Amino acid sequence: FVDGRPQVNSPRSLADYPATTPVSDALSKDLRKRGFKFVGSTIIYAFMQAAGMVNDHLVTCPRHAVCAKLR
Repeated sequence: FVDGRPQVNSPRSLADYPATTPVSDALSKDLRKRGFKFVGSTIIYAFMQAAGMVNDHLVTCPRHAVCAKLR
């Protein structure tokens, strides 16, 4: 769903964090089709953040640049 590379977002404040994205919507829908339960788009987006599929570090965070280089 992310072509083997983390999706790099550039949030400037906590208000810039989305609860879901089109990618988390698609992944959630695919998992539900395969019989998974409790895999709504919000839960899937949180999983994507935890698994490193999405770099959602604030732009001011020192880890943002480090993680962005991992692409």
